[in-house]
Amino acid sequence: MAAVALGASTAQAAGASNPIVIENAKPGTWDWEPGANQAHNREIEGYADKTSLKAGESIKFFVNTTSATYKIDIYRLGWYGGAGARLYKSASIKGVKQVIPTPNATTGLCECRWKTPYTVKLPTGTQAWTSGIYLAKLTTKEGKTSHIPFVVRDDTRFVKHLVQSSVNTFQAYNNWGGKSLYDYNSTGGVRASKVSFNRPYSSYGSGDLYNDWSGWELNTLRFLEREGYDVSYCTNVDTHANPNLFARCRSFISTGHDEYWSVEQRDNVEWERNQGHHVAFLGANCAYWQVRFEKGFDNAPYRTMVCYKDAAKDPYYANPATTDLTTIRWRDLASDRPEGEFMGVQFYYYPVNADMVVKNTNHWVFAGTGLADGDKLPGLVGYEADSIMERTPLNATILADSPVDTGNEQGYSNMVAWQHSGGAWVFATGSMQFAWGLDDHFAGWSHPNLVHPAAQQMLRNVLAKFSV
Repeated sequence: MAAVALGASTAQAAGASNPIVIENAKPGTWDWEPGANQAHNREIEGYADKTSLKAGESIKFFVNTTSATYKIDIYRLGWYGGAGARLYKSASIKGVKQVIPTPNATTGLCECRWKTPYTVKLPTGTQAWTSGIYLAKLTTKEGKTSHIPFVVRDDTRFVKHLVQSSVNTFQAYNNWGGKSLYDYNSTGGVRASKVSFNRPYSSYGSGDLYNDWSGWELNTLRFLEREGYDVSYCTNVDTHANPNLFARCRSFISTGHDEYWSVEQRDNVEWERNQGHHVAFLGANCAYWQVRFEKGFDNAPYRTMVCYKDAAKDPYYANPATTDLTTIRWRDLASDRPEGEFMGVQFYYYPVNADMVVKNTNHWVFAGTGLADGDKLPGLVGYEADSIMERTPLNATILADSPVDTGNEQGYSNMVAWQHSGGAWVFATGSMQFAWGLDDHFAGWSHPNLVHPAAQQMLRNVLAKFSV
């Protein structure tokens, strides 16, 4: 897909050097793209035994295919001159037909117990793989393709920005095997209360990373890598399991459709913010549902995600010792933790496709944008939109006040910035489609080209503030 011709990145123009700048100077390739031969009839599919790993650790890829042989190509996603990825490793493997599980009759859990994995151990030292979001592209002998996404972390280097991939949401919407956390795409119209990471993604292996009309997470990644920001990557699972991640960064960045959060995850990010680490929410509908994690069939941690969405059905609700872990909306918890007091905005309405209308343009977020109050950034509000609520911090500055027609009332989607008492800045776009203003990948295919220099400059300003 064509990329907009862009100048040197901010970091490169300043002569900066960090692992992201060095990595993106290497040759890239377009071969990572799914292309026209996606495995629509499940000719090949797979999953990994981890959502993320670090140097020195191993990852196993479990693949089901009707092909006698298949090829696995592992790419790191980035900018790479616009090509979008770099090839790290390739192998040809004998195909295996795996056993397809049936959903649990009570919970809907559909968990694979596949065999004969292809294992990759990540090198260490100077040969270590650069932290990033990776795709293992599976290609049958006949040319059918699918993907397995995973993240490579860097748990040792101090970075300015820790970027989280929203794998919890990928899994929540994933209906491979017939069940997701949603009625609309679950067999019999009955959703599951538990979903497993031990299964492929139904959307040809990508989760919500780049498919169809979404791609918000990928657009943001491409911008960050093109600009040469000093970033490393993690997933929701890492944010949940390892609060020490935050000791090695100045800011935490949530990207894309980051809808499902555990209490440990939110506690860890709030702790980070309270210590003076900045936080950005570059999507919308973030931290809407509370979830829990359970072990997989093989006792591996964090392989099952639990979300009943109904207090009466969740066994944790009736026990006073576990009531606060009930998997319902954050704003409905007995402990009273609405998203608005965490981010400054919270989910308001969908579907939305509207212009972003800016205000308070004397704020530092708008420096160098040339914007004036009332100016519009076309198409950058949607697909879901957030709004200020009664629990929004009193010192929050409204940076966008964009009309949203719900059919019943005239509402507004808001972008905000505010400073916590501990010194940290919090920035929330209130919109997933803000990412379309940063990068043009998928433009002209799933949506118009909405790249806007002002949107790009706004994020530059935020990350400059977050670097201090």
